[in-house]
Amino acid sequence: MAKCPYIGQIKLIQMETPLIDLESLRPLFAPKTIAIVGASSKPGKIGAAPLSFLQRGGFSGEIYPITRSSTEVAGLKAYSSIADVDGPIDMAIFAVPAPEIPGAFAECAAKGVRSAVMFTSGFAEVGEGGAQQQRQLVEAARSAKLRLLGPNCLGIANYAEGVFASFSPFFSGASRRSGNMALVSQSGAFGGYAAMAAQDQGIAFSYWMTTGNEADVDLADGLAFLAQDPQTRVILAYMEGCRNGPKLCRALEMCRSARKPVVMLKVGRTEIGAAAASSHTASLAGADNIYGAIFAQYDVYRADSIDEWFDVGRAAALGRFPRSNRIALVTASGGVGVFMADEAVSKGLDVEALGEAAQSEIRSLISFAGTRNPIDVTGQATADISLFEKSINAVAASDQYASFVGFHAGVGRSPAAGGRLQAAWANLLSHHPDCVVAVSGASSAELDRSYEQAGCLAFRDPGRAVRAVAALNRFRDSFDRRTARPPANAARQTLPPGVLSETRSLQALKEAGIPVVRHRIVQSAEEAVSAAREFGYPVVLKIVSPDILHKSDIGGVALALGDNAQVDRAFHQIADNARSAAPDARIDGCLVAPMLFGGVETILGVQRDPVFGPMVMFGLGGIFVDVFQDVSFRAAPFDEAEARRMIEETKAATILRGVRGAPPADIAALVRALARLSEFAAAHSDQISSIDINPFVVQAEGKGGCALDAVIVGLSEQPHDRAV
Repeated sequence: MAKCPYIGQIKLIQMETPLIDLESLRPLFAPKTIAIVGASSKPGKIGAAPLSFLQRGGFSGEIYPITRSSTEVAGLKAYSSIADVDGPIDMAIFAVPAPEIPGAFAECAAKGVRSAVMFTSGFAEVGEGGAQQQRQLVEAARSAKLRLLGPNCLGIANYAEGVFASFSPFFSGASRRSGNMALVSQSGAFGGYAAMAAQDQGIAFSYWMTTGNEADVDLADGLAFLAQDPQTRVILAYMEGCRNGPKLCRALEMCRSARKPVVMLKVGRTEIGAAAASSHTASLAGADNIYGAIFAQYDVYRADSIDEWFDVGRAAALGRFPRSNRIALVTASGGVGVFMADEAVSKGLDVEALGEAAQSEIRSLISFAGTRNPIDVTGQATADISLFEKSINAVAASDQYASFVGFHAGVGRSPAAGGRLQAAWANLLSHHPDCVVAVSGASSAELDRSYEQAGCLAFRDPGRAVRAVAALNRFRDSFDRRTARPPANAARQTLPPGVLSETRSLQALKEAGIPVVRHRIVQSAEEAVSAAREFGYPVVLKIVSPDILHKSDIGGVALALGDNAQVDRAFHQIADNARSAAPDARIDGCLVAPMLFGGVETILGVQRDPVFGPMVMFGLGGIFVDVFQDVSFRAAPFDEAEARRMIEETKAATILRGVRGAPPADIAALVRALARLSEFAAAHSDQISSIDINPFVVQAEGKGGCALDAVIVGLSEQPHDRAV
């Protein structure tokens, strides 16, 4: 069996997995009363910033400055202790040094404060001593039923209610204007930068949140709360790592069920990047391919750049998702039209040809126009804007397309011409309100705002416009699919720790509903010959030992044995090879099985990820898994529809559909096997470290498939992580 670099025993870590309690998060996201521990009126003091921001932002609730140095702060009565405040407190903001935190936090817990925002650093991010202090904070918070954001965070903002619980300089000039896009960032510095960059682009947030050390409230909590927030349409997330995979999966599923797009900027793709992320957040960044699989499974859009992150966020904030992937490209440049078409096709959009009647109408206006799609109205339309307007109307009247991307070259620089083009696209939307329009080219900030007010997207780069529209189509597909992880329905088996022999592994998989090759374990050459006669020649003979995983490497496999004599000789040779190569190995005998010809060799596997639990893998099998490493992953369990998506992500899908005269393979049988394997892995997540089925041969369509070889590795210790 070929060695798979992705399958192996994974070191376990402890994960605490509380349920996502949305009601307990409400005082953090929408507090009515706020105390500031360490409040100050001196400019430059961290304790002065949130008080100033709350007053400037128009927070209408009660603010209680807590300080021993003054009886009044910024015109408000100050208190020496939070215990002196009459009435309930929804949020306490901590702006005091680390040594003062334990006492102040204990006072908050005793007071019954419902949430806390802790700016203070010096906890888990600095080492084990700080980590121990952080754990003590979490224990105190949970005992008091107090939700803790931080420590070492930049805070949280609720724009609609004027809650700016942060010390970021950005909020000194932030407006209270509230939008429909929310941001959750594990990095405070990045969160502050993103807020400034968004403001420069005219983007208004509903909520803004940074999670810091995530001692209690984490990224998943933020996603889950925003999933049910009626004001938020789309969530931008910045992520470095995750400690609790099942909780994150639950939050992402809540977002998808609520039709809330999540646009993710996940850093740590490389080993160096992952190590830096882990050091920065005191969290486990994990393998990037696993995160990519989770994002694919829950239809999270992973942006490759900050520009793309904002582009897709702005597009999704419109709240309109194209009814189909047919797109019209209307351009003033033939060359740019080709560029747009290439980008559209590469992103899975359908650049369908314009109908003949509409093409004829455009040719009657511009005889040398390119009318198929892209629709090239040529430079003549820049001299006579009415030609551009009429061409847009002709394309829209065809009622063929769900999305439109326009490229105006430099026409947008002219106030008069730009205004007329804006009116033409706005008119299209008024008659086709379910369509998406994105325009690009040279423009002005004022014209861009007028486009956005009309419900259009405006870009300088036509490629970015096309990619944003493609992202909306991906979200539509996701929301229409509305899949969810099924329960783990596989029958419970008792599996021993350590490596299971091939025959024991095959038996366990067979009981789980995964087809395996007919086989028999034998102890002598005579028994081997008898089994071969029963199965019919040719046959395969393999050594069976839990201590010899890669049998072919030691001469422990004989293929295509065609008669009794060959089987007899092979049995003795394999036994000799095993004794010579691994004299201390436990030998259970030899396995005899029919020799199968044809079909596509694939690999099915499971690895127990320390963050997300059992992850199922699929790819081309045999030697190909080592050569191409073209594999896909999904968190277990999943249904057959998800299994099919998983297959389609790999190059194996093309081979399975049949190439160079080969018949299509039985993809339906493969899909069933993957789904059953996922249920088995989930049902036995506390017993299994890894599973390696290589190869799983998929026969021609209608003829099924089966596992020819398998190894299950049982856990040598009980896991401490728990699923949500």
